[in-house]
Amino acid sequence: MIALIQRVTEAKVDVDGEVVGAIGAGLLALVAVEPADGEAQAQRMCERLLGYRVFADEAGRMNRSLADTGGGLLLVPQFTLAADTAKGMRPGFASAASPEAGRRWFDRLVELARASHPAIATGRFGAHMRVHLVNDGPVTFILHSR
Repeated sequence: MIALIQRVTEAKVDVDGEVVGAIGAGLLALVAVEPADGEAQAQRMCERLLGYRVFADEAGRMNRSLADTGGGLLLVPQFTLAADTAKGMRPGFASAASPEAGRRWFDRLVELARASHPAIATGRFGAHMRVHLVNDGPVTFILHSR
């Protein structure tokens, strides 16, 4: 699994003008599932999303995690993160999981996150989404669950 995370002061996702997921301060995670991903990768990604220290402590250093702050986590499926962009002028998607596997493991990640953290929101798998965010910092990282 790959996740591009952004520390945000607020974020939301809408589909056809309807807000389907929204958070205040926390993390927006755009998530891609790769073909070899399974339970271990979903569990590891959940641990990393909730435990990655990107929030300031009392000294202003990035020493606090989402689990520490209690902030929101907005999980948005985005298969394009797994694209092969190494050559040519068009991305290839053989490096992304099939839609069925992508949905299965994205949904499992959401289930794991909800079991561990109180403030989880999501986008809608397979939908054309509009993601709105205010990046705080800006702070952006790419996480892998390998």
